[in-house]
Amino acid sequence: MDTPLYPQLGDIDAITTDFGAAGYICTPRIATVVYLAAALNKPILVEGPPGVGKTELAKTCAEVIAKPLVRLQCYEGLDEAKALYEWKYGKQLLYTQILKEQLGDILEGAQGLKQSIQRLHSTGDVFYAKEFLEPRPLLRAMEQNDGAVLLIDEIDKADFEFESLLLEVLSDYQVSIPEIGTVQARSKPMVFLTSNDTRDLSDALKRRCLHLHIPFPSIELESRIVTARVPELQERLGDQLVRFVHAVRELDLKRPLRSPRPSTGRAVWYCCTPTNWTPVWSTTPSTCCSNTRKTSLRQRTRWVSCSSLRMCYDSNPGQQSTAGLYKVSARQGHSGIPG
Repeated sequence: MDTPLYPQLGDIDAITTDFGAAGYICTPRIATVVYLAAALNKPILVEGPPGVGKTELAKTCAEVIAKPLVRLQCYEGLDEAKALYEWKYGKQLLYTQILKEQLGDILEGAQGLKQSIQRLHSTGDVFYAKEFLEPRPLLRAMEQNDGAVLLIDEIDKADFEFESLLLEVLSDYQVSIPEIGTVQARSKPMVFLTSNDTRDLSDALKRRCLHLHIPFPSIELESRIVTARVPELQERLGDQLVRFVHAVRELDLKRPLRSPRPSTGRAVWYCCTPTNWTPVWSTTPSTCCSNTRKTSLRQRTRWVSCSSLRMCYDSNPGQQSTAGLYKVSARQGHSGIPG
């Protein structure tokens, strides 16, 4: 039996423990999919809303198995020149100028055009060798001798044509280069594809992957995530922030906190922003009241400074809970939340 390339991923309990030590709370479902992907040499298609830890899963996996992370960020118009390979045209032209004299030696004594072409063909396509090939992320991940983690991030932002380009890589871990031929992976990488569900992916792509959906976590799980990422945060404060984020997710608002629903990553960001401050509320956050749902973000609000945070909360004297909290933003640079 062949020795597994990623022995750290050979046990579900070990995956959960190692990922937790690296700061990623890995549920049994996530650990099982990672284990199967390593055992079956299959890519993982990770879907879910933004900010729930899809990209971080690949980063943590690379850290746990101690392999390089090769990341391909997808966008509209991405093609093989940016994702797979590209010829070093400048180097080819430079070598052509340098080797002019040698080219004359090869053609010396040739009689006519036909004989000259035959002599040139006898030298082979020296300018289309691997030395003139610039590997892009997909090819670079397959050229690693001891394995790697390939992250194809936000695949739903790429075009359908790019999905077709990935099929050979995901199924056979090889790429076909017309000038060279088929290039096999030296060692099969761990492949993660992430999607924010902005569009449907092709069935051909889905068939080649193990599927994993990461939803918004429960309050208990998100509290564990926040504690793992920000261990210095007070337990009570972290619990209140998590409950606040969950309350905002239930609001019937079009655009709170820059995204349709505040993510787990944003909850961690909230907890990382302050260094030494105390909460301005004393009651446990509850679900938002019906009148809050119909209230504009700019109505009945006032600002309170708490060290490095500003917390905009409901000024209705009859409502004394953090269900009225609308937004949290960094004091410096107004980098967090829109006005």
